[in-house]
Amino acid sequence: MAKNKEKPVNLKEIEPEDRMKYEIAEELGLLDRVMEGGWKSLTAKETGRVGGILARRRREQKRAAKER
Repeated sequence: MAKNKEKPVNLKEIEPEDRMKYEIAEELGLLDRVMEGGWKSLTAKETGRVGGILARRRREQKRAAKER
């Protein structure tokens, strides 16, 4: 059975929402592991932390957009 090979991610060419996810991973010191082994290389706790911060930032962005 052949393994799927993921192509390397160019951080400058990704969508803004995905970019935010990578930025959060970088802030938490996880970006190197994500770039080497993909998101599957993180533990559930680490992935949940990234997801929680991402959700909070999205809510803050929505709130800021409403206030304008």
